[in-house]
Amino acid sequence: MTETKPTGAPVLSVERLSVDARTPEGLKRVLDDISFDLYPGETLCIAGESGSGKSVTSLSIMGLLPKASLKVTSGKIRLGERELTTLSNSQMRHIRGGEIAMIFQEPMTSLNPVMNIGAQLVEAIREHQGSANPEATALEMLEAVQISDPARRLKQFPHELSGGMRQRVMIAMALSCRPKVLIADEPTTALDVTVQAQILELMRKLKAEFGTSIIMITHDMGVVAEMADRVVIMQQGRIVEQGPSVEVFGHPRELYTRQLLAAVPRLGALAGTDGPPRVSKSAIAPAQRGTAPVLHVTDLSVTYGGASGLIFKRKAPPATVDGISFDIMPGETMGLVGESGSGKSTTGKAVLGLIPFSGSVQIEGRDIAGLSQHDMRPFRRSAQMIFQDPYASLDPRMSVGKAVAEPLVIHGIGNASERQDRVAELLRRVGLTPDAATRYPHEFSGGQRQRICIARALALEPKLIVADESVAALDVSVRARVLDLMLELQETMGLAYLFISHDMAVIERMSHKVAVMRGGRIVETGTRRDIFENPREDYTQALMAAVPIPDPTVYRKC
Repeated sequence: MTETKPTGAPVLSVERLSVDARTPEGLKRVLDDISFDLYPGETLCIAGESGSGKSVTSLSIMGLLPKASLKVTSGKIRLGERELTTLSNSQMRHIRGGEIAMIFQEPMTSLNPVMNIGAQLVEAIREHQGSANPEATALEMLEAVQISDPARRLKQFPHELSGGMRQRVMIAMALSCRPKVLIADEPTTALDVTVQAQILELMRKLKAEFGTSIIMITHDMGVVAEMADRVVIMQQGRIVEQGPSVEVFGHPRELYTRQLLAAVPRLGALAGTDGPPRVSKSAIAPAQRGTAPVLHVTDLSVTYGGASGLIFKRKAPPATVDGISFDIMPGETMGLVGESGSGKSTTGKAVLGLIPFSGSVQIEGRDIAGLSQHDMRPFRRSAQMIFQDPYASLDPRMSVGKAVAEPLVIHGIGNASERQDRVAELLRRVGLTPDAATRYPHEFSGGQRQRICIARALALEPKLIVADESVAALDVSVRARVLDLMLELQETMGLAYLFISHDMAVIERMSHKVAVMRGGRIVETGTRRDIFENPREDYTQALMAAVPIPDPTVYRKC
């Protein structure tokens, strides 16, 4: 990949743009005097953490700011010679899709669930291009985004496609009208690392073919390194640094930029070591040979759906998890990695008795197979779960203190005063102040909410925690802090983790041993060093190769 240098006049210019939000306390500045240019054939990445103003910038360019809560207070947005901030909504409709198109983070919420893919593509083409044969154009665009069996996909509905396929449909729809500018807002965040690599490669090819200029918005500095010609770094509504990607990555001027780069997990950072890095000197080493495992899984299988009907026999559905076995020792982390649909999350739910399974699952030597939810209650004190989305895991009507204390109440542990003291201790342990107990989930950031979920999981002093994509939704620097917290808690409390993720760099960061899942089976297992320094399976090698490298010079050599 060669770097595209800006040439000629900008296709899009943002000049001293400011946006205010309407709040009960009055107007609050959310974008503060930002300026940048986008040149023909260029990919410009806007990077920063959640709340930095990235998405507000993109919505401002598209003219999609919600008027009830946000308004442009000053500045200009120029598309060629046209000033977009002065156009009416009906005038902007002709700009949107036709000259500036956008790809959103979650394609399932962007596509109409009751219209098939063909109808949605044809609608967009007719609206903005007026093609004499929009059906043929729709098929042509699906072929351009390299989706499998494109003629069949036209007749399918969004729920029938995988996440990667839906994102390809969104790209096809965005490019169908040959826009001058394509804005991609976190287009790969919800995708597996291998699917992400395919989508990024597709976007590079389409940019070269259609000559479209791209604004990519992301918090993933690895993606920035792979895609960007130039980079804009945003923090709290301001641009703190911008320039060619090689310069920003090689010689970052701002502390914030350096912090973003330092927080990116890097494959190979632990080469030659036998376990994950530690953050304190009081490390509790994984249990020695001869100690009983805290979790012992033998021939675990999970199948969704029944095998037969009342009248007509149905073929038994394939197993989602098919006969897997593993152990986790006290104080040890086993990383479970694989793409979506590989059976990772199903395994995590099964070992905690949250879904029916066959085989044997022993927690601290006691088999939970066939137990009712009531009989499972004593085992909850030994094993807890941390889910991917902390906001969905917390009751928005329940204060943080009540949420953290809820397991203590359910298990009848302590009186009200003792539980209050315990909650304060748990909040301090995860880096929050005790007064957080009086507040509600919406008053906290994503990283803080995940800390609250960790505090709740620790309330019963478990020996095992199943962490299911527990940092996937977090910004890179917040993710690093949460991972450090989990390592510190493991060292001080002797916790065992089943750490589930599709991110190989995070798995390497956290794990003592690793199991790679594909199609419901474990295809490779070994120590962290075995897997990352000498992977045997092609699938494992593909997962590792797909991890973006936060160094643009690697891609400039392509």
